[in-house]
Amino acid sequence: MYDERLSPESLAIDPGEVQVDRASVERRLALLEKQIQRLQKLAALGTMSAVLAHELNNLLTPILGFCQMAAERKDERTMASAIERTLTYGRHAADLCQKIMGMATDDANEHAAPTPLRPLVEDAVECMARDLSKDGISIAIEVAPTLAARVHAASIKQVLFNLILNARQAMIDRRGHLFITAQRCGEHMVRLSVRDSGPGIAPETLTKIFEPFFSTKTSANRPDRRGLGLGLFVSKQLVEESGGKLTVESTPGDGATFTLWLPPAD
Repeated sequence: MYDERLSPESLAIDPGEVQVDRASVERRLALLEKQIQRLQKLAALGTMSAVLAHELNNLLTPILGFCQMAAERKDERTMASAIERTLTYGRHAADLCQKIMGMATDDANEHAAPTPLRPLVEDAVECMARDLSKDGISIAIEVAPTLAARVHAASIKQVLFNLILNARQAMIDRRGHLFITAQRCGEHMVRLSVRDSGPGIAPETLTKIFEPFFSTKTSANRPDRRGLGLGLFVSKQLVEESGGKLTVESTPGDGATFTLWLPPAD
């Protein structure tokens, strides 16, 4: 028996409805991408929580010692010296916490604007919550104070933090060198590179490195060495949202170089 409900006319799809549904899906995907970016930022900070706790303990130990010394000796000169030293360590701890909280709360949805790159690099390094030399890693920053790019500042700082964190994890057991450099490349590009002297990346890994949830560090034995496999995936997205691109070069045994190609400020 013929059923009018199954006629070609009844099964036809209104193009307008398809367009509405597509727009809805695109909005949801965009929201999901932002949520993933937020998750990755918090995960990266969580990875560094063990290091942060260790560094804060290193600051609190002398603070308590100076306070105890001042309480026991009672003389004004000793108390004044103890208070001065306690203030120095306390300010260092407060500044460290401020940098970490700033990284967690920075708005990555701000508009791209001309931004000096060196302060972003320095902030990202400070957000590591640890002097890299304590891990046997030297760091050299060659970024001119006047060099700027048109970027989302919070996003690029997050990318730099991710790359520096990865470099530390690659070199932590072998000592090494971290180089952060930037140059103007012609009229239409600024190159910002993060290069480490770690073990490098195997060719089969290099082809997958920007894929979501791909990681070689999920089973590391220390929390500050683990990763979710979202850092480079999100970093690539954030750089592209600023109108740039993120690339990688590596030779096994000879370190890795991640390069942000960014639009210039002028």
